[in-house]
Amino acid sequence: MAYTLLGPDGRPYASRTPGVLGGHRRLKIYGRLDCPAALRALARGGYTAHRVFFADVDTAIAAGYRPCAVCSRAAYREWRAGLAN
Repeated sequence: MAYTLLGPDGRPYASRTPGVLGGHRRLKIYGRLDCPAALRALARGGYTAHRVFFADVDTAIAAGYRPCAVCSRAAYREWRAGLAN
C-alpha cells in the first residue's frame, strides 16, 4: 500500500509507511494522529480535504508547519516563545 506524505519541501511523495503526524494544509498545523482537536474537526467533515501527513516532526517543521496547541502543547509553547524573540 502506498501512502502520500509531505516532504520537507512541502511537496507530496509516495511512501511505503504511513505518516506518524497529521496536519492541516491551510492552517499549517501538525500534530498527533490521535489529537482530540483534529478528531473533532474530522468528525464534523470539513477537515478531510486539507489533511496532510508527515513522517516526523523535523519534516513537518521544515515544510513550514507549526505544532498543535492541543496535542503538542510543549512544542507549541516553544514555537510561540520563538515568535516573541
